[in-house]
Amino acid sequence: MQDVSKATQNNPPMPRNSEEKGILERLDSGEVVVGDGSFLITLEKRGYVKAGLWTPEAVLEHPNAVRQLHMEFLRAGSNVMQTFTFSASEDNMESEWKDVNAAACDLAREVAGEGDALVAGGLCQTSMYKHHKDEARIKKLFQLQLEVFAQKNVDFLIAEYFEHAEEAAWAVEVLKESGKPVAATMCIGPEGDMHDVTPGDCAVKLVKAGATIVGVNCRFGPETSLRTIKLMKEGLRASGLEAHLMVQSLGFHTPDCGKGGFVDLPEYPFGMLRLMSEVLVLSHCDKMQTAVMNNYGTVL
Repeated sequence: MQDVSKATQNNPPMPRNSEEKGILERLDSGEVVVGDGSFLITLEKRGYVKAGLWTPEAVLEHPNAVRQLHMEFLRAGSNVMQTFTFSASEDNMESEWKDVNAAACDLAREVAGEGDALVAGGLCQTSMYKHHKDEARIKKLFQLQLEVFAQKNVDFLIAEYFEHAEEAAWAVEVLKESGKPVAATMCIGPEGDMHDVTPGDCAVKLVKAGATIVGVNCRFGPETSLRTIKLMKEGLRASGLEAHLMVQSLGFHTPDCGKGGFVDLPEYPFGMLRLMSEVLVLSHCDKMQTAVMNNYGTVL
């Protein structure tokens, strides 16, 4: 694998205010950090993303739409601009993946510069893991995205939307090579991951792999997500570990969902007409607070 610490020799990094507090400095001081979210769902509703495919070609094809949504979140109070790079790996996007990752970093940094916001480079689970658990090949996919994030000098990294703790831990192990803080979230509920690893054990695996922020995202509503986070917190404490916590829930309740969350509903993906948004809350284990933001830029 390429040494990502040397990647910036090939491309100049995005400018960043050297006096800006990093993610861990903010969290360690007790600040509740609010991020953005719901790019795929919101842009699909606006006609820029194809439902069911959920890949971010809009970064190249409709950059103004992506920039506008970043700006809406910034104006609503977001402290983190996450790159719109969900599923933007080589196995999902073939030849476009590198350009999408680079352009997404530039858009996020551009908007972050309009306020006091950080840029997080984000990657998610691969389509490969469910078919064959080839650790070396899967880690190579993560490494390729990380090289772009390193070139663009994002402020920290997020491994998000993982159904399996094992693959999430692989992603963390790759991302931590950058030397930047790593957050990792699972798209799970209180029942745990798809291999029946409990939320507490998932959190332990992620922290041991190198994550300093752990949590859940995308599949369940606020109440269910917070129950899952509580189980993660208890698991960490029982193991003598500490981490900051991250919650990125849906903006609607999910009492009718099974283990897989809202994607298992019969209405998904084409019948989901309810308002859908996400919340991203980062806080310390002992000082968890919540903030909710809908996808039209209003803090609730």
